[in-house]
Amino acid sequence: MEERLQKLLSAAGLCSRRTAEIWLAAGRVTVNGHAVRIGDRADPDRDDVRVDGVPLGKKENKTYILLNKPRGYVSTLSDEKGRPTVAELVRDVGTRVFPVGRLDMDSEGLLLLTNDGELMQRLIHPSFQIDKTYQVDVTGFKAGLDVELSSVTELDGERICPATVEVLVQNRDHARLSVIIHEGKNRQIRRMCAKCSLTVRRLRRVREHTLDLGDLAEGKWRFLTAAETAALLRECL
Repeated sequence: MEERLQKLLSAAGLCSRRTAEIWLAAGRVTVNGHAVRIGDRADPDRDDVRVDGVPLGKKENKTYILLNKPRGYVSTLSDEKGRPTVAELVRDVGTRVFPVGRLDMDSEGLLLLTNDGELMQRLIHPSFQIDKTYQVDVTGFKAGLDVELSSVTELDGERICPATVEVLVQNRDHARLSVIIHEGKNRQIRRMCAKCSLTVRRLRRVREHTLDLGDLAEGKWRFLTAAETAALLRECL
């Protein structure tokens, strides 16, 4: 039976319907060798539906990797502006994996990538709030600003959950902060700091949910251990 392609991709566990629409608009989906558009339909029992050349019905081994993203890379697999992407850093994984959420181009640190569509949907869904810990180097710091930062509950008219803020190091007006957020709004920590008159010099994610960056070198990736994978799946699925 024919169904809309975004529904087929979502039902296959590859992505959400919204993400499927983005993939369709980008030309990443084909039916019987032809590119398709948002709203097109296909019959998975009769048609050859592919994403990035991989048949929809083909079962791939689930892969989970942790990347230490450097500054200057965008957290996408392709970029219309020609900027460096994280895909260039993980091309030797052996299978196509997708970033779970994003780190903006000027931020660095822990980024999970996987081909497990069900897990991706859970982790990025707004209702599934997960803790993300960042080390943030700032200037313009003075006594009490950590409390002020942790008290920010609104950004540009949108409510946010309060962050947990701790001063790790302070030297005059320079400080390194530990900031734990529970959502992940666009450039959230940078906007919070700007609201408190702090200038962000470096922003690095060091922990996300059950995963720690550890001593993984910048620009390098590794597979999750069996214990890490089990803990992540147990908590999320």
